[in-house]
Amino acid sequence: MAENKVQYTEDNIRSLDWKEHIRMRPGMYIGKLGDGTSSDDGIYVLVKEVVDNSIDEFVMGNGKRISVKINDDVVQVRDFGRGIPLGKVKDVVSKMNTGGKYDSRAFKKSVGLNGVGTKAVNALSSEFLVESIREGELKKVLFTRGEVVDDLPLESSSQENGTRIIFKPDKEIFKNFKFRDTYLEKMFWNYCYLNRNLTIDFNGRKFISKNGLKDLLESNMDGSPLYPIVHIEGDDIEVAFTHSRGYGEDYSSFVNGQHTTQGGTHQGAFREAIAKVIKEFFNKYDPVDIRQGIVAAVSIKVIEPVFESQTKTKLGSTEIEPNGKSVRGFVMDFLKEKLDNFLHKNLNVVQQMEFKIKQSEKERKELSGIRKLARERAKKVSLHNKKLRDCKIHFSDFKNERREETSIFITEGDSASGSITKCRDVKTQAVFSLRGKPLNCFGLTKKVVYENEEFNLIQAALNIEEDMESLRYNKIIIATDADVDGMHIRLLLLTFFLRFFPDLVKKNHVFILQTPLFRVRNKKETRYCYDEEERKDAINNLGKNPEITRFKGLGEISPDEFKYFIGDDIRLEPVLMSKSKSIEEILIFYMGKNTPERQGFIIDNLKVEEDYFLEDTEQNGWDKFKYFRWF
Repeated sequence: MAENKVQYTEDNIRSLDWKEHIRMRPGMYIGKLGDGTSSDDGIYVLVKEVVDNSIDEFVMGNGKRISVKINDDVVQVRDFGRGIPLGKVKDVVSKMNTGGKYDSRAFKKSVGLNGVGTKAVNALSSEFLVESIREGELKKVLFTRGEVVDDLPLESSSQENGTRIIFKPDKEIFKNFKFRDTYLEKMFWNYCYLNRNLTIDFNGRKFISKNGLKDLLESNMDGSPLYPIVHIEGDDIEVAFTHSRGYGEDYSSFVNGQHTTQGGTHQGAFREAIAKVIKEFFNKYDPVDIRQGIVAAVSIKVIEPVFESQTKTKLGSTEIEPNGKSVRGFVMDFLKEKLDNFLHKNLNVVQQMEFKIKQSEKERKELSGIRKLARERAKKVSLHNKKLRDCKIHFSDFKNERREETSIFITEGDSASGSITKCRDVKTQAVFSLRGKPLNCFGLTKKVVYENEEFNLIQAALNIEEDMESLRYNKIIIATDADVDGMHIRLLLLTFFLRFFPDLVKKNHVFILQTPLFRVRNKKETRYCYDEEERKDAINNLGKNPEITRFKGLGEISPDEFKYFIGDDIRLEPVLMSKSKSIEEILIFYMGKNTPERQGFIIDNLKVEEDYFLEDTEQNGWDKFKYFRWF
């Protein structure tokens, strides 16, 4: 009997309208959806796409301030530029491939060139209002999920010229999302660093920069620079750099005011050029030693830039303008002239720079022998290493569409890792089991990474020995019990990452897994509760005598249940750096000598609370008990 073949006819061909396509394939337009725990989640891209248009107005000399208000899930952006031409207000936010940036006379070297940005925001919002004020007239159009709800007639207005957009991300697409001020503030600061004298007012807080990328480095650097920040500018390019006492390389790169978080051709060119110019100046030293501990920012302007995705996080352009000089040649020529001149004129900077390079060279040579032994040991162990259960897809698989989903759970003990291992997604979720409490590496040198077997295996598992480019997992998830021992393990792991691989935290790769403290259920429904309030709500909603289980550790949760906590509804808390304190200050406080300040902090924040259940819980054999909660 012949197989039934799937028919492929004219009936199988569909044409989607613009909003239907965006809503069906949002990742093509805004990257991953997310819930707001990562800086590149879709809700932040929506904000960015709207603000980008206001920035382009500023760049063209129109409007020196932008007001942004975010209240819960409603975003309002108001600029004071020229305003959208009144007859085209509806079209520019709802008609694909429509915008002023196709006309080079109106915009040059702008961020948004493809006429998609605000259309995507419109289609992905349950409510979207656009207003344009020009010369005493106001035009409003209201949309729902890209559909016009109300196209209001022109009315007179006494407001300043400009554009106002108000939108509410659609909860059908963005589930359980939450805007985090930390990510938003960083975004707005970057806009100001790249556009001097622009004022952004975010919920009443004003952001403004006078010194561009120099301000950026001063603000973002961990600790003090080893020498005064080198700040050089030219036509369509600005760079700033120094060295820190830490490890690794820290770059911030921008194109036409767009933060290219994944770098691109301009960042690669800068990285190559700075090492080459400094090496030629001293006539010695390895590029690896020159770049160790470097903290730098580079911003260039490109005509008709080509990005590798709609979210514009990585520059793909090889030329500074169509049929013009290469990006690599442009950056290299600039630094050869300007940086070389600077070094010849600033010998005090040169001396301090060379001291750092010599230190890095010395440490690299000292580590070379240890590394060889450690690699041999790791190679032997990896063949029989039952502590790592890897997944099939990795973050470094750049062509795999699921690479962003990759994660590794670092657990305490075999019982917790066993539950996660049995219910994980083997394609994207790996598990690493700790033997016990890791070594406190505060105050130790990088030798400990190779001498301590567990640290060496973690480094090997993450594949970050050389640089961040080959990082194997997008999310590093610390999964410990919510008790005192669990908190201590978290601190020890964070000390390790912050001490030797701070970029993992700075680039938002490290998270804490939130698991439920309680299970409340009756015969019909089961609820998992992550805090006391959720437990009380569940008891009230499930009626008389619900069964209540207190999870004292991850190992007590069965694989059948654990799958709900690491699946689509996983709750993660990102590890974020405070701008007010350096890594060194943080580590000294938490992991240094036991100071009276820390003792006072622990007394104030580690509380013992009595957990009172409702009256009827005693019928289920429950007693009052005490538990620790870390705030």
